[in-house]
Amino acid sequence: MTSSELETPPLDTARRLAEDGDLDGAAAILAELASAPGGPDVAQAAVGLAVVLDQRGDVDGARAAARTALATGHPEFAAQAACHLAQGFEREGRYGQARGAWQAVLGVGTPAYVPLAHLALARLAVETGEYDEAETELRAAIGAGDATTARRGDGQGAIGDAPRDSGHHAADGERRHAAQTVSGVHVGQGGADVRVHAIQQLADLLMERGEPGEAAEVLLDGLENAGGDDAARLRVQLGIAHLELACAEFAGAVEDDGEAQTTALAVELLARTLPLRGRADDADQVWAYGLNHEDETLASEVRLRYDRG
Repeated sequence: MTSSELETPPLDTARRLAEDGDLDGAAAILAELASAPGGPDVAQAAVGLAVVLDQRGDVDGARAAARTALATGHPEFAAQAACHLAQGFEREGRYGQARGAWQAVLGVGTPAYVPLAHLALARLAVETGEYDEAETELRAAIGAGDATTARRGDGQGAIGDAPRDSGHHAADGERRHAAQTVSGVHVGQGGADVRVHAIQQLADLLMERGEPGEAAEVLLDGLENAGGDDAARLRVQLGIAHLELACAEFAGAVEDDGEAQTTALAVELLARTLPLRGRADDADQVWAYGLNHEDETLASEVRLRYDRG
């Protein structure tokens, strides 16, 4: 062994072994570092060991290592460990345990991970039909994302979506993930902005609950600090919210049963807008309502509009 190899920090050696696919060798080094009482690398080594053991299929061992890292309270690696635990529980459908792990992320309080945890808790709330709780968590994710963006000053999210489905990653990808985590890269790190995902999901939830106006307000607020692809996605969703608002107003105009030309126009606009929201059957019913209306003048006006389409 050369002098340079002897001087290589053990964590770097473990990372290199993981990159080369030697997960057993990496695990041996990490396990020794993680078990050193009061050692300076316990937290990082333990969370790295958790990922390496997970890649080896040792789920119980991985969780034990993650709990070791979590117990250190380290602002970075304890948060990573809690994320690792939560993601694993979600993959198994153990939502109660996953919720507890995501709440542990909030307990660590590292700002970069707080939006991700709120977003995940919202996802779990939707899984169990707790939509009020989901809305609360999504709003918390947006608020935490705003704060994180302000601290970073670059408009980019710190971390991405979760959970990561390791069953669909190639071996090379798994090795890179293990090596990155040994090096201290955020668990679940990606290019997606958690704040924007939270805004989109909150808008979807509000529209599903029949509150397109509130959804539009959320999206407009989100656009104030969004750019590029994020802004484009939010604008498309804002357009959808406006379509929902338009449908509601057109339907209201039909129900008001005003003068024939106005009502016929409302029937046409509603019937032509509904298919844009995937509601072709509802559009057929609207046309039928107008075409078969007892007011012959209204029915005639609707017939003219239907035929010109």
